[in-house]
Amino acid sequence: MKLFLLLLFLLLHISHSTAARAISELRALIAVKSSITDDPQSYLSNWNASTPLCSFTRVMCDDTRRHVTSIDLTNFTLSGTLSPSLAHLRFLQNLSFAANQLSGPIPTELAALSNLRYLNLSNNLPVSVTELPNLRHLHLGGNYFSGQIPSSYGRWEHLEYLAVSGNELDGVIPPEIGNLTKLQQLYIGYFNIFEGGLPPEIGNLSELVRFDAANCMLSGEIPPEIGKLQKLDTLFLQVNALSGSLTPDLGTLKSLKSVDLSNNMSQLWENNFTGNIPQKLGSNKKLQVLDLSSNKLTGSLPPDMCSGNTLQTLITLGNFLFGPIPESLGKCESLSRIRMGENYLNGSIPKGFLGLPQLTQLSGGLPTSLGNFSGVQKLLLDGNKFSGEIPAEIGNLQQLSKIDFSHNKFSGSMPPEICKCKLSQVCGYYLNLSRNHLMGSIPSSISNMQSLTSVDFSYNYLSGLVPGSGQFSYFNYTSFLGNPKLCGPYLGPCKDGVAKGNHETHVKRGLSASLKLLLVIGLLVFSILFAVAAIIKARSLKKASDSRAWKLTAFQRLDFSCDDVLDCLKEDNIIGKGGAGIVYKGSMPSGDQVAVKRLPAMSRGSSHDHGFNAEIQTLGRIRHRHIVRLLGFCSNHETNLLVYEYMPNGSLGEVLHGKKGGHLHWDTRYKIAVEAAKGLCYLHHDCSPLIVHRDVKSNNILLDSDLEAHVADFGLAKFLQDSGTSECMSAIPGSYGYIAPEYAYTLKVDEKSDVYSFGVVLLELVCGRKPVGEFGDGVDIVQWVRKRTDSKKEGILKILDPRLSLVPLHEVMHVFYVAMLCVEEQAVERPTMREVVQILTELPKPPNSKRGDSVVTESAPSPGTTLDSPSETKTITKEPKDQLQPPAPDLLSI
Repeated sequence: MKLFLLLLFLLLHISHSTAARAISELRALIAVKSSITDDPQSYLSNWNASTPLCSFTRVMCDDTRRHVTSIDLTNFTLSGTLSPSLAHLRFLQNLSFAANQLSGPIPTELAALSNLRYLNLSNNLPVSVTELPNLRHLHLGGNYFSGQIPSSYGRWEHLEYLAVSGNELDGVIPPEIGNLTKLQQLYIGYFNIFEGGLPPEIGNLSELVRFDAANCMLSGEIPPEIGKLQKLDTLFLQVNALSGSLTPDLGTLKSLKSVDLSNNMSQLWENNFTGNIPQKLGSNKKLQVLDLSSNKLTGSLPPDMCSGNTLQTLITLGNFLFGPIPESLGKCESLSRIRMGENYLNGSIPKGFLGLPQLTQLSGGLPTSLGNFSGVQKLLLDGNKFSGEIPAEIGNLQQLSKIDFSHNKFSGSMPPEICKCKLSQVCGYYLNLSRNHLMGSIPSSISNMQSLTSVDFSYNYLSGLVPGSGQFSYFNYTSFLGNPKLCGPYLGPCKDGVAKGNHETHVKRGLSASLKLLLVIGLLVFSILFAVAAIIKARSLKKASDSRAWKLTAFQRLDFSCDDVLDCLKEDNIIGKGGAGIVYKGSMPSGDQVAVKRLPAMSRGSSHDHGFNAEIQTLGRIRHRHIVRLLGFCSNHETNLLVYEYMPNGSLGEVLHGKKGGHLHWDTRYKIAVEAAKGLCYLHHDCSPLIVHRDVKSNNILLDSDLEAHVADFGLAKFLQDSGTSECMSAIPGSYGYIAPEYAYTLKVDEKSDVYSFGVVLLELVCGRKPVGEFGDGVDIVQWVRKRTDSKKEGILKILDPRLSLVPLHEVMHVFYVAMLCVEEQAVERPTMREVVQILTELPKPPNSKRGDSVVTESAPSPGTTLDSPSETKTITKEPKDQLQPPAPDLLSI
C-alpha cells in the first residue's frame, strides 16, 4: 500500500512538473510575441493563452514530452526585438528569425540553450554568442558586419555549416577556422575584404564539401594543403587577387565537380594565376565545370580533360595557352559549353567536336561527321583558317537557321544541300560565305528558299548569272561584290556564253533573240501608254481628300481615325526630334492624349524603313506594364505614323539632365530602375521570339503621370531566334556613350549589349550625369566612375549626385554594384536582365536602422527641390551621419 501511494505521489509530481514547464514555455512564447512591435500579416495572431502551445504558428513540439523544439519565423516581415524569454525554451533545437526587420542586441541569455543546433538570424543582426556547444548551422550572410572573423569561432566542435558571406569583414582569415573538423559547407566571400590568403589550416577541414571564397580580395597562392580536402566537390575562388601557379594538388581532389578560378563575376579584381594547368586535373572523373578564364596560364591543355565523361563546361579564354585542342574533347559527350578564345591555340578541330570555340587559328577541313549533329541551329565558323570543300553532309543539319563561314579558305563549289534546313522555314535563314575561295555558280536551289533573309557571297571566285527570282530579288549588289565573273542584276550584263553555260535549261526553252527584241519594244510602248493613263488618273484624283490614301491599323479598340491623327501633325505640337523621326503630342476627340511618331518618308526603292517594320512587329503584340504601348499606326505609300500612349512626364533623360528645375527623389530613381529592368527582362526572356532592344538609354525610358517607367523606341529592335545568339549589324546600333565595348571589334550585338546600356542608365541615376560630355575628351561615365571609385562600392560618395542630399546609402551602394556588373568589359561576365531584376529587388538591410533611414552625402549642396511626383515637390534637409562605434574585441560588429 505504501509503495502504491509512493508511485501515485511520483506520478502526480511529474505531471505537475510537466504542466509547470508547459506553462513556463507558454509564457515564454507570449513574451516573444510581446517583443514583436509589428506583425503586418498577423502571423502570430494565435500566439495566445487560449491556443494550445503546440498549435502556435510555425512552432513544433516534441510529440512525447510536449516541449517546444523548433520555431521558424523566416520571412514574416516582423519588426521588434528578440526576447530574452527565449532562454526558457530549454529543449529548443531549431530557431530561425531570418529575413525579418528585427533590431536591438542579441540576448546573451541565448547561451543557456544548450540543445540548440540550428540558429539563423541572417538579414537581421550579427550574432555575438559563441557559447553554443551543440551548434551545427550558423548563417550570418547578407548583413553589414565589420571587423574580423573571431578566432573564437573555432570552438564549435559540431558545426557543419558556416556562412559569413555578403558582409564587410576584413583582416586575416583566422587559422582557428581549421578546428571546425566537421564543417561541410563554408561561405566567406562577396563584399568581404580580407588581408592575405587562405590559411594552410584550411586543409584540416576533412569533411568540407562546398567552399565559396569568391570576390573577397584574397591574395597569394592557393595553399597545397587544399589537396587534403578529398570530399570537396565545389571550389569557388573567382574574382580575387590570387597569383602564382595552380597547385598540382588540385588534381588529386577526386570528388571535385565544379571549379571556378576566374574573374567571371566582374572586373573589380582579377586573378593572376601563372604556370601550367595541372595535368592530373583532367583525370578527375567527377569534374563537371572548370573555369580558368582571365588569368596568365601557359602551356597546353591536359589531354584527359574529360576522362570521366562528366565535364559540361570548360572555359579557358584569356590566357596564354598554346598547342592543339586535345582530340579527347571530341569524344566528350557531356560537354555543352566551351570557350577557348584569346589564347594561342592552333591546329584542327577534333573529329566529333560538338562545341566550336571562337578561335582565330583553327585550320584544316570540316569533318564529314559534322552532319551527325542534327540538332545544331547555328554554325558560326567565321574568322578561322578552314580549307577544303564544304561537306555535302551539312544538309543533314536540318535545324540550321544561321551559317557563317566567312573569312576562311573554303574552296570548291557551294553544295546544293546547304539549303535543306527545315527550321529556316519558320525562323528565317542567314547564310554568309563571304571572303573564301569558292568557285562555280550559285545553285538555283538556294534562290528557291522563301525563308532566305540574308546572304553574303562577296569576295569569292563565283561565276555565272546571279538568280533574279525568289528571295534574290530583294538582295542588293553588296551581297555579290568581289566576284568578277558574276553577272546579272546590279552587276552588269553577262558575257557571251556565260548565261548560256549556267542556264542551259532555261535557254533551251527560251525565245529567239529577235522575238525577245520585239517583245521588249512592245512592253515599252505599253508601259508608256500605261504611264500616261496613270498621270491623267492621278490628276483627276488630286482634289480628293488626302486621308483616303491613309490606312489605319489598330492593335486595340480605338475611337479615332487617321484624320484625327493627321490633325496632330503641327509645328506647335512637336515634343521631340531624332534620327528615327519627329514626335508630336496630340489630343483625340475623346480627350485622350497620344504621341504620334512620324517616320521619315521612304525614297522609292529604299529598303530602309527607318525602323517601322521592327516597331510594328515588336510593339504590336507586346503587352507589358513597363513597355510603351503602341495603339496603332497610320500609313500610306510614303509615310508611316506610329500612335503611342502619351507619357506626360517625358523621358528619364529629360528629367535627370534637362532644365525642368527639379530632380528625382532617390526612392523614385530606384523605382524607375527596377521598372525599366523588368521591361527589358520581358523583352529578353519572355517574348516569343526574344527581342534585343539595341538602343537602351535614358531618353528611351519614358515616364507616365505617376512617374512609372516604360521602355520605348524599338526602331532598332532585332529578334533573337534563341537565347545567346547575336546578329551582325550593318549600321551602328545604339547611342554614343551607351554602346557596349565589344561592338567596336565584333560588330555584333546581343542581349548582353542591352545589359551594358542599362548599366550606363543606372550610373546616370546614381551620379546624375550624362553618359558623355562631362568628363573630358574620349572619357565616358563608365571610365570616369571606375577611375573615381576604383570599382569599389565604398567609393560611392565620390560620384553620388550632389543634388541627393539625403539618401539611403546602402541602397545607392547596391544599385552601384549592379551597375558595375552590367558594364563589365567582357559580355559573358555581365548578368542577364532576369538576374539584374532579381539582384536589384533584393535590397540589403541597412545597418543600425530601418529601411527608411538615410545617410547624408559627402558634398551635398544646400537644400533643393525634388521631383517626387508630377504635382509634388519636397524640401530636403540634412541630418548628421550615424556615429559608428568601434568593434568589440574578438566579436563581429556593425
